[in-house]
Amino acid sequence: MYIIIILLLAILLVVLGSTRLKIHPFLTLLVAAFFFGIFAGMPASEVLELVNEGFGQTIGGIGIIIVLGILIGTFLEHSGGAIAMAEKVLKFTGNKHICRAMSAIGYIVSIPVFCDSGYIILTPLNKGLAKKAGISLAGPAIALSVGLLAAHVMVPPTPGPIAAAGILGADLGLVIIWGLAVSIPALMITNYLILKVAAGVYLNPSFETGSEEKFVEKKQLPSATKAFMPVVIPIVLIMLHSVAQLPGAPFGNEVFFEILAFAGNPVVALFIGLLIALTLPKKLDKEMLSATGWAGKALKDASIIILITGAGGAFGKVLQNSGLSEIIGDQLAGLQLGIFAPFLLAAALKTAQGSSTVAIITTASLMLPLLEPLGFDSNLSRAFAVLAIGAGSAVVSHANDSFFWVVTQMSGMDVKTGYKLQSLGTGILGFSAIIILFFLTLIFV
Repeated sequence: MYIIIILLLAILLVVLGSTRLKIHPFLTLLVAAFFFGIFAGMPASEVLELVNEGFGQTIGGIGIIIVLGILIGTFLEHSGGAIAMAEKVLKFTGNKHICRAMSAIGYIVSIPVFCDSGYIILTPLNKGLAKKAGISLAGPAIALSVGLLAAHVMVPPTPGPIAAAGILGADLGLVIIWGLAVSIPALMITNYLILKVAAGVYLNPSFETGSEEKFVEKKQLPSATKAFMPVVIPIVLIMLHSVAQLPGAPFGNEVFFEILAFAGNPVVALFIGLLIALTLPKKLDKEMLSATGWAGKALKDASIIILITGAGGAFGKVLQNSGLSEIIGDQLAGLQLGIFAPFLLAAALKTAQGSSTVAIITTASLMLPLLEPLGFDSNLSRAFAVLAIGAGSAVVSHANDSFFWVVTQMSGMDVKTGYKLQSLGTGILGFSAIIILFFLTLIFV
């Protein structure tokens, strides 16, 4: 019981430190790792060694992948590629289905671009379509929000799922394949339910955010096909790599297998995606690649995610070597929560401190020593655990979440309406995803 109390205090330290005290999550996770290790009775020298080891192993495994993914997203954002992708989807869906079209656009754009940035980039398009159709902005606004969030928490190369897969040792290709299989139907269910609620809310699409001019500059956009390539090609390569590794060796064991083994490695696949992304600007200026240009901004963004992920890995390593897995594993196994265990833990952390990425990384760190006791010992079950964590990290977006304020301020919602649409929508998304995952575990695990 003592070690469980220490764990709860360590989690409380992370939550209160990053919310009430506004301390950076990297520092709170690092302090939590030392706090737990020392008060759990581990020698200080051993705790220090484990922290260094966990941090280094985690960053060594996924640091470059996170950097490359964020670089791709930055070039898509600043070159206008994200808008080109959006316009292509709209041509396919038509203006009659604006809400579902905006949800699909958000889903696609959020795979390489962060939720907050994606919402800001697409807000002028969202408002313009609602105004043209003469409808309330409420439906398109919440549809875009949940579309962005669905991919953000469940589909690599978004940093959160990549980090969780790296910490838990899950196959990234399997996470992508099943992430698509879970998040798309969950998003469809969410849209169906939340748009019924949004139908009773009127938001004026002419609402001025003061940001339109900045994000609707007239620029020569890349073609939609070209804009999709930096996202599609790495995902396809990583998925093919995972398929090639299956026991039946569907692609054989010779030259084609060796090519896929190399090109489908996440680092190589995303590097290929980055090379394609560099062709998106009409003219690639060396300033874009400088420390003050697009690349410099992307690397600053990436460094924050990498530090948090590394600290999460350090925390997880200390937990893994503390004997906690046997104690809590037996308790949770007795409760028979199964796939709901990582979901509930992530949901509690997300709701408490606001950041989906921090919730994903912290939960993955806590789950690492519990994988085998809870039965997540196969490649597929580890991938499902990552997705359960992602689903939990969507529940729920409210006032302590920066994305909540982006959505409400950019769409003219007051706080009450934000809770009615944004908080409810993210809750439906997370619970829909975990229910789908539950049935998938019954069939495949």
